[in-house]
Amino acid sequence: MPDICPASWCTVHRDRISRNLELALDLVPTGRRFCAVLKADAYGHGIQQVVPLVQEQGVTCIGITSNSEARAVRQAGFNGAVVRLRAAAPQEIEGALEDRVEEQVASRRAAQQIRASAKAGRYKASVHLSLNAAGMSRDGLEVSTEAGKETCREILDCLGDRIGGICTHFPSNDRPELQQSSRLFQQQVSWVFENSNLKRSDVVVHAGSSLTLISETAIETDMYRCGAILYGILKPELGFRSTMDLEARVVSLQDYPEGSTVGYDREHRLNRARRLACIAIGYENGFRRLSRNGSVVVGGRFLAPVIGKISMNAIVADVTGADGIQVGDTVSVFGGRGAAPIRPLMAESQFRTIMADLYTDWGRRNYRYYINQ
Repeated sequence: MPDICPASWCTVHRDRISRNLELALDLVPTGRRFCAVLKADAYGHGIQQVVPLVQEQGVTCIGITSNSEARAVRQAGFNGAVVRLRAAAPQEIEGALEDRVEEQVASRRAAQQIRASAKAGRYKASVHLSLNAAGMSRDGLEVSTEAGKETCREILDCLGDRIGGICTHFPSNDRPELQQSSRLFQQQVSWVFENSNLKRSDVVVHAGSSLTLISETAIETDMYRCGAILYGILKPELGFRSTMDLEARVVSLQDYPEGSTVGYDREHRLNRARRLACIAIGYENGFRRLSRNGSVVVGGRFLAPVIGKISMNAIVADVTGADGIQVGDTVSVFGGRGAAPIRPLMAESQFRTIMADLYTDWGRRNYRYYINQ
């Protein structure tokens, strides 16, 4: 049941997502493809809201990780390629057949399962051979070893021309390492073609993320797989804007004398009389319990430090001297329309993590409003 008056909420700017996508597509070299990464419910923004924005700009490939994401993409009306961006459990492969998910394959077992499903007319999508290429060492096949080469040959024999892609994930986008990783990946791709009947023109060879796209380092890839850049996490100097605000409300204003302690374990003690605002957001809503030295914007204009330990459903901010603050006022935890918005670098410092993590957490824990401005 939707919350009819949420205590905390996210405002998702659909227009900014569209503009960020437009800017990202302009960065893609001529002749290369673009995969819009909508994993983690479109980084917390809501897949079913983002899919139409992607379609409007002619993107024909979407990256996901879970079966529920694949289903949401299809239910939103997307008929292009849906690529899973990690290895899948056997049960996941089986459960994604209806949604025509293109699976990554790096093991005999996965190859055999897909071959059996394809022979039965149930698996109707392409397959992407996943190579580690001295990269993430996560789920890609390491063909630098003889054992890896033997497994790769068996996969190639098993799946044949069902393979429509060869991929890897670069672990670093620092220029020297990125260039080295790209060269190694291309060498291993060449080995695959030399040891199979695959035709280069029939296979999408892809690597590279948002960070790769903005690295200004030329790499060989048929397609970039980008998520973070769509949500304004990178390159504000190029016009990319944050796409989500997190806000809450002041629910109490109280004056406390010198020596009062704030929050659990008496962690904070007032060194003089202060006016404190209780704000209806806590770690249930993604305001991290171990946050330190953070601030929020109260009433669109006053930068107030958060003090004391974070509670499940409440935080406390010092609003001493902030004239005009009232119960019910809006508090900006991130972004917002006030004169002093909380920006990504400040949020990452306060919450000790990256914006992709924060967006995903906030969007899933709070009511979401969608606007176009």
